[in-house]
Formats: sequence, structure tokens, C-alpha cells
Amino acid sequence: MLKLNQVSARYNMLTGYVKAVDGVDFEVRRNEIFGIAGESGCGKSTLLKVMYDLISYPLEISSGSVELHSLDKKGEPVVYRNGGIHKSWWKDISYVPQGAMHVMNPVAKVRSQFFDTISKYHAVKDKKRLEQEIEAYLKELELPPEVLKAYPHQLSGGMRQRVLIALATFLHPGIVLADEPTTALDVVVQRGILTMLSQVQKKLKNAMVIVSHDMGVHYQITNRMGIMYAGQMIEVGPTDQIFNAPQHPYTKMLINALPKIGDNSQKEGIPGTPPSLRNPPAGCRFAARCPHAAELCRLVAPERVGVGDDHYASCHLLH
Repeated sequence: MLKLNQVSARYNMLTGYVKAVDGVDFEVRRNEIFGIAGESGCGKSTLLKVMYDLISYPLEISSGSVELHSLDKKGEPVVYRNGGIHKSWWKDISYVPQGAMHVMNPVAKVRSQFFDTISKYHAVKDKKRLEQEIEAYLKELELPPEVLKAYPHQLSGGMRQRVLIALATFLHPGIVLADEPTTALDVVVQRGILTMLSQVQKKLKNAMVIVSHDMGVHYQITNRMGIMYAGQMIEVGPTDQIFNAPQHPYTKMLINALPKIGDNSQKEGIPGTPPSLRNPPAGCRFAARCPHAAELCRLVAPERVGVGDDHYASCHLLH
């Protein structure tokens, strides 16, 4: 569905470049939920914007390409590339950004926002029929039709997030990108959002990419996932392998820091801080925090190594 080929992106600041995404290479497949995890500031949200072709100053793609594979109206294969992916927004690919309250128009009712979005890509000939289709879709997602009459501020945070997901999936896009869909929501509401995302994916049989720093979210609903650190994708594999057999030292430390039922041992955080993305180190970017780092790690960037079925990581130790 979506293929990234050695993509690098940066922010063009007055004082220089911030290399937020560096040499990322992976693919998102049809009928799967792919998770992207990593600590704050590692480039997750920037990567999602690059995948969605949401590029505007100061963000720019410095190298590599993004390919969106879809079908045209005749059912023939078509490939959109970065710079042209925006032509297929909402129809083939949609985006659920962070902060539902800040994304939705505060002075327009939800009904208007549905109509405005849909009319950009489809000629709306029968508004009454379209409204019935919208209400039926909301009902499928267990949302009351009354939300169409409400302004965003009249809805709870969880309800606004559900409305955004409904809006992003109404035109049945082949791939949905969701950036921190459960942030700032309580645990009960989070569960409802995750259940809704899973139900939508199973119904549409499309692909979803979920960005979250919460490893529990990935464990619950993703099929495969990638671990990001300092702008790079350092490990990618099936979710169960990432959790049960992590290969990169950073991934291992992330997993070991998670609380487990019945485990009363003292948990430790990862010492140190990530490197500056203005001037990242030449070698492995995790070397300064890695307990296994050698001189080679500080001088030479590790290559990607296959470590199992559909599982790879970038670490010198794997050789």
C-alpha cells in the first residue's frame, strides 16, 4: 500500500537544519495495522506527515521517495509519489492528526465539516441521501446521529476523536494514518478508541498506521511495528516478535521498562538523552546510551540486518 525508500526529511530553520527523519525504509501492507513507536521527539509525527505528503515550510524532503499504491476508477493500478500523494487525500489515504479540538473548525457544526470534506472529492448531488449515509455510518461506529448537530466544543474529547476517525474513514480510503489517537484520553475512552480503530480496519480491510509512544497501544492492536530512535527506524518486525524477542538494545530497554503483572522487580528508565537532530553523531545514534557500545558503534552507522522472518534491526552487535 505504502512504500518508503530511504526517506530523509528535515526542518529548514534559521540556524540550520533539523534532521527529523533520516534514511527511513519500510513498507505498509494491505489489511494490516502497522505501529510506529519511540520516545517524544524521535520523528514519529514528522514521518507521518511525510507519508501523507503534508509538506510545507519549514519541513522538506531532502532525499528518498514515498510511493502510494492504489487503483484508479477503472480498477487499474496507479502509483502516487511524494509531491502528488495529496491528490488522493481522503479517497485513497487519510490522516487523523493529534488534537481533535485544534483540528476541527470550532465555528462549524460537525455536519458542515462532513459535507465540506466530502464535497472536495465527490460531486454531492443529493445532500439528503448523503446525510442519511453519514448517519448510517456513524451508527455503525456507535456514534449517535445527534453529533452532526453539535459544535466541536460541545463534544467530549473522546467523542471528538471518534468523529475525526469517522470522518477520515467515511470514503473508505485504502490506508489511514493516525497520529497519537489516544493521547490525553483516560484509559476507558482509550479502549473505546482502539476498539473503534480495530473494527474500522476489519470492516474496510484497509491498512492503518498508528503512531504512539504508548507500547501498550501497539501490543493491543498492531500486527507489525517499527521502533524509531533519533529520526531513524532501528527495528521493524511482527509485533509479537518485537515484544518477545527484541533485537536492538534500545528496543530491549523499552520492553524491559514496561510493567508486567506479577513482576515486582524495580524498573529502570533508559539513562541519558537522545542526540541533537541538528548535528547527529556519525555512528549509531544510540551509542552514547547503550551499555554494549564499542568504538565501532561511535564511528560507523550500523546497517540493517535480518534477524528472523520479516524482522530486521540496525545494530553492530547482530553481526
